[in-house]
Amino acid sequence: MIDSEGFRANVGIILTNDDRQVFWARRQGTDAWQFPQGGIKKNESPKVAMYRELKEEIGLEPEHVQLIYATTDWLRYRLPEKYIRKDSEPLCVGQKQIWYLLKLIVDEKYLDLTTTVEPEFDLWKWVDFWQPVDEIIFFKREVYEQALKQLELHLI
Repeated sequence: MIDSEGFRANVGIILTNDDRQVFWARRQGTDAWQFPQGGIKKNESPKVAMYRELKEEIGLEPEHVQLIYATTDWLRYRLPEKYIRKDSEPLCVGQKQIWYLLKLIVDEKYLDLTTTVEPEFDLWKWVDFWQPVDEIIFFKREVYEQALKQLELHLI
């Protein structure tokens, strides 16, 4: 769903463990790492989209996690000009995201990157809470920092 300003509605997932580390995943066939995220479908709430993406991207069911908190408003980032597909309608200039902080409450053996025909990720690891800000692609850096700042206050 792309809004009237050209932002695609999306959810982001920050999954934590008992050591207050975050789940960090490598995009299939690249050296690009990120948090799980995905688009919100028409007539789907952000929370429902989050649980769908959680299952599709990393194989977890709602009972495998504790929902701790979500950002209170949309966090936005613009795509650099070279990433904007000018031939698509409606034109997408970036993403607006609701970010969710989750805690894994089952053994990490339940994590599964192969639940779909074309997996999003091919590798994952636990990293320090703030490490992703230094490693994410430049145009997502500010939104990652905003999400982590808002959610860190609720980290358990």
